[in-house]
Amino acid sequence: MTLRVKKIRPGAVLPAYAHDGDAGMDLCSAEDTVVKKGSRALVPTGLVFMLPPGYEAQVRPRSGLALKRGVTVLNTPGTVDAGYRGEVGVILANFGEEDFEVKRGDRIAQAVVAPVTRAEIAECGEVDSTERGEGGFGSTGV
Repeated sequence: MTLRVKKIRPGAVLPAYAHDGDAGMDLCSAEDTVVKKGSRALVPTGLVFMLPPGYEAQVRPRSGLALKRGVTVLNTPGTVDAGYRGEVGVILANFGEEDFEVKRGDRIAQAVVAPVTRAEIAECGEVDSTERGEGGFGSTGV
């Protein structure tokens, strides 16, 4: 599949895979900004994705930023739907111990393009039983 991308800001960087076989392509900031410690910010990419029907782009954190700086994508994975034609933005959250400075062109997140499966919804009157049942939220231990 081909992901068509339009740059809408000066200095916007097209998404790119760092290595052959990578699932995620890097997304870069289109402007300088600072994400204060303990806060969040919407960081623009300067890009509009034109995904074909039946696909989505999932915006995900970069593991190095999360581990080394405490910076992650807050709404993860964020979904870019095939019909959306606005600028792709990344909501960065800074859980680190110091402010996080973002420069235009810095890699801030990654995008994974994936096929979408749409479910047919059928209301039912009964719920079948399973071995797990209603166990959730840590019911199998820490």
